[in-house]
Amino acid sequence: MATSHSSAELLEQIETLSGQAVGDCYQCGCCTSGCPIGEAMDPPPSKAIRLLQLGRADALLRTEGIWMCASCMVCGTRCPRAVDYARIAEACRALILRSRQSKVDPDTVTAPELEEIPQQAFIAAFRKSSV
Repeated sequence: MATSHSSAELLEQIETLSGQAVGDCYQCGCCTSGCPIGEAMDPPPSKAIRLLQLGRADALLRTEGIWMCASCMVCGTRCPRAVDYARIAEACRALILRSRQSKVDPDTVTAPELEEIPQQAFIAAFRKSSV
């Protein structure tokens, strides 16, 4: 994601959009252990939150893991501190899509794009353009 924002500014935007306080996470791993696709995610939920805690929001926004989150909300229900990674991943996706100048038109999506781009990206883009 090409951005002129500092990692601290990105973290603030992610926390505002998601309604989550990443500092509340104490890295117990319950989110990752309960995630149905946690093993396939890079990084998995607990490590993604740790990147944010370490001031590396910009690095997290360049990962594939935020696009793989199924938004099933298991992470948030299992978290003893009520940190919901699904909301954080959605906020990350929204920031990326908002930074792009182009709009997504469902009528012009090509077959190669459907194969290449994660489904969550399309859903988030359609949400963005329908607001």
